[in-house]
Amino acid sequence: MSTQMIIRIEPELKDKVSRFARAEGKTTSDVVRELLEEYISSRDIAAYVDNLWERIEGRLSAQGVTAERIPGAIQEIRRGKG
Repeated sequence: MSTQMIIRIEPELKDKVSRFARAEGKTTSDVVRELLEEYISSRDIAAYVDNLWERIEGRLSAQGVTAERIPGAIQEIRRGKG
């Protein structure tokens, strides 16, 4: 369920945001939500680390590396052979 948030901004900024949002076929609320989500995701280290592990897992799986071979794969990469 959504909740309401009240913020204070200069009228000129509000007008510009509204104008750009309309040009993109969005509401001002849509734009503000997107910006807040981007703000949080750019500062959420846990999400960044989770995403990093998912990418590493994907690359290792694509190369056929199993869980048992992970320590060896790490050593190969550190030696510059991976």
